[in-house]
Amino acid sequence: MQSRVAALAGATLVSIIYGVTFTIAKDVMPAHIQPFGFILIRVAGACLLFWITFFLLRFFGKIPKEKLSQADIPVVISAAFFGVALNMLTFFKGLSYTSPISAAVLMVSTPLIVMILSAILLKERINLVKSVGIILGLAGTILLIVGKKAVVVGSNENLGNLLVFINALSYGFYLIIVKKLMDKYNAFTFVGWIYTIGFLMVLPFGFNEFQQVPFSAFDFSIWWKIVFIIAGSTYLTYLLNLVTMRKLSPTIVAVFIYLQPVFAAIFAIGLGKDALTTDKLLAGALIFIGVALSVKKKK
Repeated sequence: MQSRVAALAGATLVSIIYGVTFTIAKDVMPAHIQPFGFILIRVAGACLLFWITFFLLRFFGKIPKEKLSQADIPVVISAAFFGVALNMLTFFKGLSYTSPISAAVLMVSTPLIVMILSAILLKERINLVKSVGIILGLAGTILLIVGKKAVVVGSNENLGNLLVFINALSYGFYLIIVKKLMDKYNAFTFVGWIYTIGFLMVLPFGFNEFQQVPFSAFDFSIWWKIVFIIAGSTYLTYLLNLVTMRKLSPTIVAVFIYLQPVFAAIFAIGLGKDALTTDKLLAGALIFIGVALSVKKKK
């Protein structure tokens, strides 16, 4: 029971970090770093942190000495493709074409996608309470997002929406794939390889934009935001997601995506960049009820 509570707390912390990330990332991209260049920096930095952690834990005997089987190498490559390369590239590119509201609404379709994929690929049973929770959470999230009433229109809505939907589908596949790896290995046995392969996959897309980054012109405020995105929004969140997957199903982990815009709104309100309204309170209530129903353990 305690391990499940810890897993739920970890999933909540991931949502808080991602919620804060939306505001922080906007201060860096695209004003200082272009999207694909930022992805390359993000993946490279996280990859380095994963390998440093792996060797330190191995040196102090904190993780078992295990090797990936030959049969699981294609699974790791698939996880790198869906969880790092395709996931990140399609979202950032899609966001540049479509409106933020359209992108956000499509992104929160992930829990529904994961629930369907889990039922098909993992034979996970879909019960009524969990389904109602996912639908309530989805309704609350859409209400919160659409309630912003932004008037920004993308340059190519259809292409942008397609790319963002591919991002949501890609992340759904990643959660299913990595769940199978978590059932066999310690997370550090394969996560470094996922990011190494992912780095090689995004390198051709981000190299030109990386070369244009004016690092010498950055002040402290930009540097700490870049470090936060690498160490917090990428390294820590991926680790927490992997740890929570040991105790939670991919569907439940995905449901916590609904909390991200809630924490983003709370953070923005705290900074005075947003205002608390009745719509936000109603949306927040729907989301928390939805998540509570989704994570409720069947007796």
